[in-house]
Amino acid sequence: MKWLTENRLFLPGCLVLALGIGVGFASLINSDFVTYDDPTYVTKNGHVQGGLALRGIAWAFTTGHGGNWHPLTWISHMLDCQLYGLKPGGHHFTSLLFHVANTLLLFGLLRRMTGAFWRSAIVAALFAWHPLHVESVAWIAERKDVLSAFFFLLTLWAYVDGIKNEKLKIKNYLLALLFFALGLMSKPMLVTTPFVLLLLDYWPLKRDRKWPPLILEKIPFFVLAMVSSIVTFLAQQRGGAVMSLGALPFRERAANALIAYVSYLRKTAWPDDLAVFYPMSESFPAWQIAGAIIFLAAVTIAVALVRRQRGYLLVGWLWFLGTLVPVIGLVQVGFQAMADRYTYIPLVGIFIMLVWGIADLSVRWPRRACVLCGMTTLALAACLVQTWFQARTWQNTVTLFTHDLAVAGDNLVAHDNLGTALDKIGRTEEGIVHLKLAAQLAPDSPFPFPLNNLGWIYARDGKSDIANGYYQAALRNNPDFSPAHVNLAALFVSQKRWEEAAFHYQQSLRAEPDEPDVHYRLGDALVRLNKLDEALNHFQTALRLKPDFPEVESQIGGVLHTLGKLDAALHHYAEAARLKPDYAHAHLNQGVILAQQAQYGQASLHLLRAIQLEPTNGIARYNLACVFASQGRFNEAATAFAEVIRLKPDDADARERLGAVLEQSGNFAAAIGQYREMIRFNPDSVEALRALAAILATNPNAALRNGAEAVRLAERANELTGHADPRMLTALDEAYAEAGRFEDAIKIAQQAKALAISNRQPALAEEAARRLESYRLAKPHRE
Repeated sequence: MKWLTENRLFLPGCLVLALGIGVGFASLINSDFVTYDDPTYVTKNGHVQGGLALRGIAWAFTTGHGGNWHPLTWISHMLDCQLYGLKPGGHHFTSLLFHVANTLLLFGLLRRMTGAFWRSAIVAALFAWHPLHVESVAWIAERKDVLSAFFFLLTLWAYVDGIKNEKLKIKNYLLALLFFALGLMSKPMLVTTPFVLLLLDYWPLKRDRKWPPLILEKIPFFVLAMVSSIVTFLAQQRGGAVMSLGALPFRERAANALIAYVSYLRKTAWPDDLAVFYPMSESFPAWQIAGAIIFLAAVTIAVALVRRQRGYLLVGWLWFLGTLVPVIGLVQVGFQAMADRYTYIPLVGIFIMLVWGIADLSVRWPRRACVLCGMTTLALAACLVQTWFQARTWQNTVTLFTHDLAVAGDNLVAHDNLGTALDKIGRTEEGIVHLKLAAQLAPDSPFPFPLNNLGWIYARDGKSDIANGYYQAALRNNPDFSPAHVNLAALFVSQKRWEEAAFHYQQSLRAEPDEPDVHYRLGDALVRLNKLDEALNHFQTALRLKPDFPEVESQIGGVLHTLGKLDAALHHYAEAARLKPDYAHAHLNQGVILAQQAQYGQASLHLLRAIQLEPTNGIARYNLACVFASQGRFNEAATAFAEVIRLKPDDADARERLGAVLEQSGNFAAAIGQYREMIRFNPDSVEALRALAAILATNPNAALRNGAEAVRLAERANELTGHADPRMLTALDEAYAEAGRFEDAIKIAQQAKALAISNRQPALAEEAARRLESYRLAKPHRE
C-alpha cells in the first residue's frame, strides 16, 4: 500500500517541484543579458549567433574560447540563438528547463537508489529552490552548470539502473561512459564523477564488499577525467585564466580554499548575502584558518566514525568536499574567492546529510510527522522566498552589481561592470565614477579593464587625449592587454593614423592570435597603407577563424578588385551578399564590377538592390546612373544623377555627368541650366566652362546660342588650363567662330590641331582639320 501511495504521489511531486521553480525563478523570463561573460558566450560571439551550422559546430569542438573546452555548451547556446535570436527571455527559459529536468532526475534517482520517497523529494526540493543555485540558473553564461549537471545525473541514472546482483550491465556501463563524456564536454568540473560513483557503491548501493574490482571498473571514467583535466588546464592557461603561483602563492590558495568550504556551508544554512562576485581577500587571520581546519577535520572524523550506522553522512560529506575540489581554488582560475555557481552539484551531498540525518534523529520525537512537516515546510518556503528575491537581482547588469557591491563590498569587478552598464543606459557620469573607483581599488592590476573602459567612454565622447592616457595606463599595467591595444588602434583609426593603428592591432594579435575581428581590422588598416598583400593575409586568416564573415569577404573582394582580378573579386562580393543578404556594400561592388565588364543588366539589378537597402547611398545611385548612360537610357540616367545631386549638392562630378546625359538626350536647355549651376557652385570648373561654351557656340538651335558668352567661358577655361588642353582650345575656336571672329578661330584651331598631334590624339586633330575648312569659308561649327 505504501509503495502504491508513493507511486501515485510521484507525478504530483514532480509537478510541485517544477511549479516551485516556476515561482522562484519567474522574474528571469523578463531579465536581460548581463555584461559579465554573457558577451563572450552569446551577445558578442558571432559563432554562437550564427545558430546551428556545421561551421559553428566545428568551431565549438576546436576552440578554447572563454578559457575552456566545452563544445556542448557552445552548441546549446547556438541552438538558443537559432530558436530565439538574441531575446534573453528564451535563453533564460532553456536554462530553467534544464534546472527542472535536473531536479526531476535527482528526485527519481534518489528514490530509485534508496526507496525513500519523501526524503528524496525534500532533497530535490532543496536542490531546486535553494538560493545558492540561482546563479547557475539565472546566469546565461553559466549554461554549462545546468547542462553538465544534466549529463552528470544521467550518468548516475545509467550506472544505478544497470546494477543487478551487484554487477553492472555492459549496456548501462557504456551508456554511463557516454553521458560522462558529454558532461565533460559541457563543463570539466565533472572530473570527480568517478569518485561519486564509488561513493554510491558504498551508500546506498552497498556494493562495497570488494573494492579492487569496483575501482578497476571505474578506470575508463578516470581516464576520461584525466584527459579532460589536461585539456581544460591547457585551455585555461592559454586563455590567461590560470593565476601563476607568483601572483597568488599556494599557501594563500590553500587558506582561501579552507575558508571557502566553511563559507559555502554557512551560506547553505543562512543564504542572506549572496553575490555574483566575492573578491579575494589579501590575507586571512590565523584564527580563521585554524578554525576552518578544526571544523572540517572534526566533521570528517565524526562522519567516518558513524559510517557503518549512518553511511549517508560519510557519502554526503565526501560528495560535498570532493566535487568542489576542481573549483575550490587550489588551481586558481580568475580572481574570485568563491562562487555560488560552484555549489550546484556539491550541495546535493549536504542536502542528503541533512534530510537523512534529521529523519533518523527524529525517530523518537513526539508527534514526529507534524514537527518534521512543519520544519520542512518552513525551510523550503524560506528557500523559495529567498530564491525569488535573489533571482530578481539578475534583472540586468545594474541590478546585479548594485546588489554585489551592497553584499560583497567594494571590488574591481562590480564597479567595472556597473560603470559600463550605467554608461550604456545613458548614466555616463555615474558610470565614470564607478570605473574610477574600480581603477583605484587595483591601480596596478594586470587586468586593467576599468582603465580600458574609461578610455573607451572618453574616446566615444571625442576626448581623444584623455582616452589615450587611460589606454596607455592600461598597457603600462599589462603590455599584452589585448582590449587596450584594440581600442587604442580604433582611436588612431578615427584620426586616420593608420601606421599606429596597424601597430596596436598587431600587438593585440601577439597576445590573442585567434581573434578574427582584430585580423579584419588590421587588414583594413593595411589596405589604407596600400600594403595589399599583408592585408590579404590577415583577411584570409580572419576568414579561416570565422568562416561566415561577410565583411571580410567584402574586404577580400576589394583588394582583388584593386589588383584587377575582377572575377575573383566578384566571387567574394557575391559570397558576402550571400552571407548577409542586406549587405548594401557587397551589392554595390558587384554592380560596379559587372558594369566594368559591360554586363549592364546584372549590374543594374545589384545597384538597385543596394539603393533599396540604403536609399541615401549616393555612390550606388551614381553608378546606376552611369550604367543607364552606358545603355543609352539617358532620361533614366538624368533622373538618377539628379537624385545623387539632391543627396549631395556639392558633387561636381555628378553635376557634370548630369549635364552630359542631358545633352545626349537632346535636352540642351536643361543641360545649359545644369552647367550654369555647376559654375555657380565652382566658377573654376573647367569641364563646366568648356561644355557650356560648346553648347552656346555650336548648338543648331539659334535661340540657345550665345557667341559672346561662349567666348568668355572658353577663354576662362583656357586660362585655367594654360592653353595646353586641345579640348579647351576646341571650345574656344568654336566660340570665336560663333562670334564671327574667324581669324581668331583659325588661329586657335591650328593650335588645337598641333597640340592634338603632339599629344597623339588623332581624332581631335582630324576634327580640328574639318573645323579649319569651315572657318576658312567663314562658316561656324555646328553639332
